[in-house]
Amino acid sequence: MPPDVAGCRPHPPGAEPRTPFVFEKKGGFGAGPQAGTGAAAPQHPGFGLYFHWPFCRSKCPYCDFNSQPASTIDQRRWGAALQAELEHFAAQTPGRRLTSLFFGGGTPSLLDPDQVAALIERARTLWDSNPGWEVTLEANPSSAEVARFHAYHAAGVTRLSLGIQALDDAALRWLGRPHDVAEGLAALEAARTIFPRVSFDLIHSRPGQTLADWREELTRALALAPDHLSLYQLTIEEGTPFARQGLAAAEEEEGRALLDLTRTLTDAAGLPAYEISNHARPGAECRHNLLYWRGGDWIGIGPGAHGRIGRRALAQVRDPQHWLTTVEAEGHATATDEILSPTDFAAERLMMGLRLAEGIDFDPTIVDLDHLALLIEAGLLERNGSHLTTTAAGWPLLDAILARLLA
Repeated sequence: MPPDVAGCRPHPPGAEPRTPFVFEKKGGFGAGPQAGTGAAAPQHPGFGLYFHWPFCRSKCPYCDFNSQPASTIDQRRWGAALQAELEHFAAQTPGRRLTSLFFGGGTPSLLDPDQVAALIERARTLWDSNPGWEVTLEANPSSAEVARFHAYHAAGVTRLSLGIQALDDAALRWLGRPHDVAEGLAALEAARTIFPRVSFDLIHSRPGQTLADWREELTRALALAPDHLSLYQLTIEEGTPFARQGLAAAEEEEGRALLDLTRTLTDAAGLPAYEISNHARPGAECRHNLLYWRGGDWIGIGPGAHGRIGRRALAQVRDPQHWLTTVEAEGHATATDEILSPTDFAAERLMMGLRLAEGIDFDPTIVDLDHLALLIEAGLLERNGSHLTTTAAGWPLLDAILARLLA
């Protein structure tokens, strides 16, 4: 199975949506907040489309996603290539109805609004689109990008995901973010007047961050009355500047205390975790990411993007320039296209479904039943017939749980 991850923001479920295949943290992927009680009811997962925009103004020191700084970009050339790959996959999926579209990155709010509009419109013409479909765009809260918000909404974006990341100016500087708290809050206020749905991200478990610090920061965030929050646990990933500096992630006990506090505060505010790192008021869940976690099909467009069509697993060329020239020469830049075995497919579905508070109907033939019994006895999983759910105690340990189940 591919070892990868867009969201909402992660999106993410890097170059790929920041959700599939592993368990997300900001700056890497791992366990996140504990299970909540307000998950959306299970339903047909839908059919989605993901665009990856690999460029950003600067590379954050915690980031190991497929993104790179760029000062000048030939937007028309890139827009044409994205459309070409879009048309390539549309020919392979006739008669499908799109339920969600997601622009991830990188920093998609550096993509010109006319290019966003053209891609949305082309998607509408190539597939039928569900009435009220969700179109998400990730954005940084800089003043330059905020100036584009009206144009993005006019282009068809219905949901904005803001990378605020912290409500502390010193932390933002340490994280390498190009904005301060005032700018982030101004962007949030502007977004809420323009878009029907808005989410924002915060990163916790930063070195030196105490329970009191996180309580104050998260309480302030919840006082903004958000409908959706993505709350990521910082990890230090190999190859990032933070790793080269020798920084270490939070100790397990410290991280667990932060996660417990996160659950307590978000539950009390009416934003329970419906997935490991995502919290929402009922009905405000990110529909595109739910598609990943519930096992829906999606097309991934752009450098390093991953897709799923049934058991068919696809990944695009990762390097942006190689991707661009390959698409221009061949009409697409698919690096891998394989059919997952029934066992691998069922295991991947289990990995994704156990991220959700609602759990998953699972295939008992793919798991170690002795380990399953021990995990249930330990209070980490709950089973009701063929339905399996991760408990509040088990969610932070999901990586280890899956290693046991799929041993």
